[in-house]
Amino acid sequence: MSLWLFRAGASGEYENKFLTDKRVYLTWEDLDVDLRSFSEKTALFNYLRIKYPHDKPGRARNWTGQIWPMAHDIQIGDWVILPSKVRPAVHIGKVIGEYVYDASLGSPYYHYRTINWFATDIPRSNFDQDILYSIGAFMTVCRISRNDAEQRIKKMAANNWKSSIANTVDPAFNNLNVENSEETAGEEIDLEQYAKDRIAKYIIRKFKGHGLTMIIEAILQAQGYTTYKSPEGVDKGVDILAAPGELGFGRPRICVQVKSSDSPIDRPTLDQLIGVMQNFNADQGLLVSWGGFKSSIDKEIPAQFFRVRLWDQQSIIDELLRYYDKLDEDIKAEIPLKRIWTLAISEEEN
Repeated sequence: MSLWLFRAGASGEYENKFLTDKRVYLTWEDLDVDLRSFSEKTALFNYLRIKYPHDKPGRARNWTGQIWPMAHDIQIGDWVILPSKVRPAVHIGKVIGEYVYDASLGSPYYHYRTINWFATDIPRSNFDQDILYSIGAFMTVCRISRNDAEQRIKKMAANNWKSSIANTVDPAFNNLNVENSEETAGEEIDLEQYAKDRIAKYIIRKFKGHGLTMIIEAILQAQGYTTYKSPEGVDKGVDILAAPGELGFGRPRICVQVKSSDSPIDRPTLDQLIGVMQNFNADQGLLVSWGGFKSSIDKEIPAQFFRVRLWDQQSIIDELLRYYDKLDEDIKAEIPLKRIWTLAISEEEN
């Protein structure tokens, strides 16, 4: 079995289609040619140079390395890993169909493989850091194989998607954990996501359970809210009460429920929060789930848009970084972060 990384668009714009259609698409704009017509990589490279004449030869080589496997290297029975761009989660499936070229589907859906998505919405925090580093390449398609990735993912599948080993591999001192072909050596990694993954693992290790409630309260206080945090134990459905103003008498009044479990939460938790909001005469609610949300909650977002906000792991990290300078000094001492500058390399520039 080989393990293949696929991306569903630069910002996850094709993710829902991938999952709904039970396919992975090679989302290359206007690539209207059957890839089986190329018997060698050189022929595909030459075609791309003609098809996209304004792009540099280096980019055509990079693209060749990503496009070629779709029709020639990926096999039935291989696994596909799809990192989500819309939530801090990973989807994994099994290839169950041969390569298909269908011109009637239109760009960018000409090329696809049928997939059995047998595991969706696995929290990113379940994966060891070097695996997360491996799936952080700015490539649409590539094979993941370093550090015995295939076998470790298989062991996770047998262990309810929990890592069975301690994360002792430091990718900073390792070879690039992404393998495709010689043409794609040196591919850039999403350093921003890599840093956020490291922060997330640090936070959940130090602040699991009621400790995560303390982090959320600190963020709300940095945003200008006065808060009340329920004592550890029975919380009657609310972990934090928050309202603006020095004494907390302003509006909106917010009820906050915090869940630190690794598992995505379902619709009943949202319904419970809405009921608690009425009990506490709150205007709005904030539902925080480290493990993310199931689709039953996602479907309720439009109906609850003016009443409830959802924070998943990614949202927590984003808010933490946004208000870090205003956090209580004790919290900053517990979560020591340093701002750095790096080149903002995009997919188009590689």
